[in-house]
Amino acid sequence: MKLLKTFWLRLKTPSKVAVGLVLFMGFMGGLLFWGGFNTVMEKTNSEEFCAGCHAPIVKEIQETIHFSNRSGVRAICSDCHVPHNWTDKIVRKVQASKEIYSHMMGTIDTPEKFNARRGHLAEREWQRMKNNDSQECRNCHQFNYMDFSEQAPRSAKQHSTALASGDKTCVDCHKGIAHKLPDMKDVAGWQ
Repeated sequence: MKLLKTFWLRLKTPSKVAVGLVLFMGFMGGLLFWGGFNTVMEKTNSEEFCAGCHAPIVKEIQETIHFSNRSGVRAICSDCHVPHNWTDKIVRKVQASKEIYSHMMGTIDTPEKFNARRGHLAEREWQRMKNNDSQECRNCHQFNYMDFSEQAPRSAKQHSTALASGDKTCVDCHKGIAHKLPDMKDVAGWQ
């Protein structure tokens, strides 16, 4: 009986080894979860993943300066459509799950269906970028380092006035910089 009582007391008072083992297992489980989660996040930021649903658009990008240029700096889908800071990236990934659902449900699963909704999708993306002050553009294009003397006169004027004052953001003027534009007849301020 005394042996059973001693055993019971030892069970109630965990040893340092047991506590260490539980902490280690918890840490390793968390590390594995984080590693798996981060791997999935990075895979869904790849051009190959985007091309699974947006193949025509990925092809369009290949015809722009964002794909091939004299400096060799190349932007992929996630550079422009996924915020770089972690919290905003998670929010955007949750929003993007609606796009995956739409593709799986057949709303935009063909080039024809996608093109029919292209205007709506573009408007939504432009508004998102306007709301965050074109942060994805600014991750690469930093206003403080622009050399206005190397820009066309109209660009230099716009960048040094409207953009510098905060009245406009990149996407106000640079719609369609990497994609074919939808029908723009109903877009305010578009000539």
